[in-house]
Amino acid sequence: MNAAEQPTTPQSTARPVDVSATDAPSLDAVVVGAGLAGLYQLHRLRGLGLRTRVFEAGADVGGTWYWNSYPGARCDIESMSYSFSFSPQLDQEWVWSEKYATQPEILRYLHHVADRFDLRRDITLNTRVIRAVYDEERHYWLLATDTGESVTSRFLVMASGCSSTVKEPEFPGADTFAGPVLHTARWPHEKTDFTGRRVAVIGTGSSGVQAIPLIAEQAAELTVFQRTPAYALPAHNRPLTAAEVAEWKAGYPEFRAAQRRSKGGSVCEMPTRSALEVSEEERTAAYEAAWQEGLLSAILRSYTDILVNAEANETVAAFIRSKIAGIVADPATAERLSPRGFPFGTKRPCLDTGYYATYNKSHVTLVDLRETPIEEITPKGLRTADGREHLVDVIVHATGFDSVTGSLLAPDIVGKGGVTLREKWADGPVNQLGLVSAGFPNLFTVTGPLSPSVLTNMVVSIEQHVEWITDCIAQLLSSGVTEIDATPEAEAAWTAHVAELAAGTLYPAADSWYLGANVPGKPRVFLAYVGGADRYREACDASARNGYTGFTLSRPSA
Repeated sequence: MNAAEQPTTPQSTARPVDVSATDAPSLDAVVVGAGLAGLYQLHRLRGLGLRTRVFEAGADVGGTWYWNSYPGARCDIESMSYSFSFSPQLDQEWVWSEKYATQPEILRYLHHVADRFDLRRDITLNTRVIRAVYDEERHYWLLATDTGESVTSRFLVMASGCSSTVKEPEFPGADTFAGPVLHTARWPHEKTDFTGRRVAVIGTGSSGVQAIPLIAEQAAELTVFQRTPAYALPAHNRPLTAAEVAEWKAGYPEFRAAQRRSKGGSVCEMPTRSALEVSEEERTAAYEAAWQEGLLSAILRSYTDILVNAEANETVAAFIRSKIAGIVADPATAERLSPRGFPFGTKRPCLDTGYYATYNKSHVTLVDLRETPIEEITPKGLRTADGREHLVDVIVHATGFDSVTGSLLAPDIVGKGGVTLREKWADGPVNQLGLVSAGFPNLFTVTGPLSPSVLTNMVVSIEQHVEWITDCIAQLLSSGVTEIDATPEAEAAWTAHVAELAAGTLYPAADSWYLGANVPGKPRVFLAYVGGADRYREACDASARNGYTGFTLSRPSA
């Protein structure tokens, strides 16, 4: 189906939500998820005086920072930047301890936010929204949870996160393994100890790159099963000094304003030259300086054409491969760890602490799944295509997520005409400005598909979305509008625009989760807006300034 077309799926036959219909909903707004987005959305909606409830599947607030508690989990955006900007008081009172905060520290920060702004009283934990049906006559949503509770709400905000739906492993015999099986995205909150154990880690994306060095410190044997090598850059993480923190805090007002104006939510000097118009010596010096800087975006912003010109990109890729060869002692292992076949940056690069050096340890083995794929999991380990059975005591899956759309399609969401969101998005997501999908009125997505989201500092993008949604709801209520919906024409144009921008880059050259390629059967659609958070913010603001162009606003019939 062309992205501009509307599905003509027959009405859903799924069972209705068991809620006694009344003319007035029991709530003004329901927010799904109590991570960064859900907490801020609750705070803002409460500021409007709205009756709001948050439903959170986890046992505590924190979202991805609650679930992802694996060894080595930390943010790859600097702590002083990866934090809320809406409260100057919060900026001044919270003190980050490291350049890149660990998962426990970020979770403590989010607990502090929840407590400081008294958010917990409107959050229902251990509860998953499993179904939402739009009542076209009464203009509100009917929602059901997995605990049996049903509520009605005028507005529904999906703040369920881009990386919250786990991609489960798909190996034959997965349920036969006799030992513990762990997943980085659902790590147990009690302490895990690998001392004296033979451990298998499957996956070398961001979570694998972070976990592998720490697991190697404990395990008697560690076997890493790698399908695609990652481009990993050194984090050069360290404690922040009191002087550094004080300097950050003194400059926070200006820094926060600059973040909101920036292309990616991080403040940096943008490049002005092509990688191909300078000498090899100058390029190498620039890449070396970026390598030492310890920032995820440092090399990407060395030159203007890294993500749009394959020849320019290869200069970076070759530099990183040379670094890998200089760290990993065994040439064959170094080559297996060296990414080839896709441009640098088209799969999310990783920040690492000792990742490549870990393979110099005698008890760490790398298995290249491109050479010998996993054929099955056995009671004692994993069998690969060469017939070898790798005997292990523990299996760790670092296989990632059904990113961006997974958490939105997990519940059964039914819009106008009985069409489900799964049916509407069968060939990929379509929406207006990444915020509302036509036929699903009063349903907003925070950092959902076709917005900058995963290509930016997520906190900055979360705040922009939450503030736009809040302002929109306030305007609707003050104007007596009961329903906002995207127009089919506007969402078709926006979806095509996002695809056109992506096609002008190197991103589509990689089978990445940005395209949904990591999930079998998922439509291959580039899921993020590559035009920059600054241009995107202006598009959203322009729509609002002009009476919400691209949307239809409906008032109660007389």
